[in-house]
Amino acid sequence: MSGIFDFFWLFLILISLQPYLQRKLLEGARQRLIEKIEKKRNSRVILLIHRQETMGFLGFPVMRFIDIHDSEEVIRAINMTDPDIPIDLVLHTPGGLVIAALQIARALKKHKGKTTVFIPHYAMSGGTLIALAADEIVMSPHAVLGPVDPQLGEYPAASLIKIPERKPIEKIEDKTLIYIDLAQKAIKQLKEHLIELLGDRYPDEKKKELADILSEGKWTHDYPITYEKAKELGLPVRCDIPLEFLELLKLYPQPVKYQPTVEYSPFPRTGKKV
Repeated sequence: MSGIFDFFWLFLILISLQPYLQRKLLEGARQRLIEKIEKKRNSRVILLIHRQETMGFLGFPVMRFIDIHDSEEVIRAINMTDPDIPIDLVLHTPGGLVIAALQIARALKKHKGKTTVFIPHYAMSGGTLIALAADEIVMSPHAVLGPVDPQLGEYPAASLIKIPERKPIEKIEDKTLIYIDLAQKAIKQLKEHLIELLGDRYPDEKKKELADILSEGKWTHDYPITYEKAKELGLPVRCDIPLEFLELLKLYPQPVKYQPTVEYSPFPRTGKKV
């Protein structure tokens, strides 16, 4: 009888350790692939990956975003890299705090070696701000960037500054007027940052044009800037992302605890008969 209970407790221990072991196996696989890419490209590989996470208590989703902790970690990795070593930064993010994204972008821009941003799927808002600081942006065929127009809470700054054009000033609430003032300052500041990050690769007129397009609310904040659109805008983009970077993202699975919404046979599908 004791043997059965011993087996039962051993089974419980193994079940409880399973998430930890799976996490460690994934971490090991990621590190091995990162080291393989670094050796192949003679570069420093840094990943900034944000997944939607599920809280354990109530199970509601929480979207992660670029924050100060991210900027501290990325800048630390850049500072640990010799100035002449190229940096390959992999971005997968919906954006986040402007100050954090700007800190990363400036650190990337000041790095002496070549800087390349790889975008397997998307790098919106603050992610795009970071990408613009790199020497080169490498996208997958279906990856997207996004506008960097500032948002004040739930309101786009570009929409707030248009309110006086459509409503007499005496009918606008004081709180709204404060928002309008902040929105004007936010757009002006972001334009200055964009012109700084675009650097010497463009003439002044082109830098101003790009800063206006990306910050003034020409599109909605979630507008997808595809590779073709980025190329049309004159951004330094390529569309030949190495397979290794797509494989890296597969090692950051979505940590959800319910039935998947996408499912397929995990093997290559070819026209050859087996």
